[in-house]
Amino acid sequence: MSMNSFGHLFRVTTWGESHGPALGATVDGCPPGVAIDAAMIQHWLDKRKPGQNKFTTQRREPDEVEILSGVFDGVSTGTPIQLMIKNTDQRSKDYGDIAETFRPGHADITYWQKYGIRDYRGGGRSSARETAARVAAGGVAREAIKSLCPDVQITGYMTQIGPKTIDRNNFDWDEIEKNAFWTPDAKAAEDWAIYLDELRKSHDSVGAVIEVVARGVPAGLGAPIYGKLDTDLAAAMMSINAVKGVEIGDGMAAAALTGSENADEIYMGNNGHYFGSNHAGGILGGISTGQDLIVRFAVKPTSSILTPRNSIKKNGQPIEVITKGRHDPCVGIRAVPVAEAMMACVILDHMLLHRGQIGENQGMIG
Repeated sequence: MSMNSFGHLFRVTTWGESHGPALGATVDGCPPGVAIDAAMIQHWLDKRKPGQNKFTTQRREPDEVEILSGVFDGVSTGTPIQLMIKNTDQRSKDYGDIAETFRPGHADITYWQKYGIRDYRGGGRSSARETAARVAAGGVAREAIKSLCPDVQITGYMTQIGPKTIDRNNFDWDEIEKNAFWTPDAKAAEDWAIYLDELRKSHDSVGAVIEVVARGVPAGLGAPIYGKLDTDLAAAMMSINAVKGVEIGDGMAAAALTGSENADEIYMGNNGHYFGSNHAGGILGGISTGQDLIVRFAVKPTSSILTPRNSIKKNGQPIEVITKGRHDPCVGIRAVPVAEAMMACVILDHMLLHRGQIGENQGMIG
């Protein structure tokens, strides 16, 4: 299986399966001299790990990261950083019943059609368990960004679960880490808890919308046509399990605007130029404007549910499938730290590309 790497100068290759002995990431291109230790990376992994509340899978994994190479005396050496996370709570027997069966909504049937073999234990390589490796790599990226541009802040949060959305008038950055849904709306978190609890007890699942914002990103990242910053951000978010749509800035809503409404007007102030709005999501022509980068994506409902669904076996025989095991009633909750990690990896990659080609920005204003 190829295509397990992403990035250009900062390049991440993930490896491992859901029910294998371990999984991890090989991070290549991290600049030397960046302060890195396991505790720094663990902070981000702890945000993603399963079993933290009743709204996520009850698989109990400590997700403890080990740094095997690329770090010496507490700093990166410039050589590949190997990160490993051992699996400790696999229950492969939960999947014995679907060894010959394709679960609806899963990659079982496409993996079989493509490769002629599949790891049915928790989905193997297609499992969202793989995203733990991305979060570990994102931890490295965050530390490198901090050394290059300490003002950058990357924050993800949920804005919608099923049909229920946040009230942006209640938006509070400090609220995001105070509830199980990583949402900035405390009232929405209360409503969502009741809604998702009822859905979980009815053996069903639901989708969600996640927004991730990067503040303090300098202008000039990205390149025209095929090297656009938004191209790489969209690809990074779309590569996350269960993601079915990605938006930058206003995204699809921009189609309902007029040109006069959509154009972000530019003004000159005492401290330099500024924009009157940010419909573009911080990117124009594939290049960052210096405004907040805003990316939003939708994840589908968890396909593993206890409600019977129709499917077939490898031999074509029809069958009714109930997916046993431990699963998230809404995968959007644990997608938030994954989104932050992917944003960090892309931003660092483009910082290094920009530094390699341009160095300092060329065009001055005022």
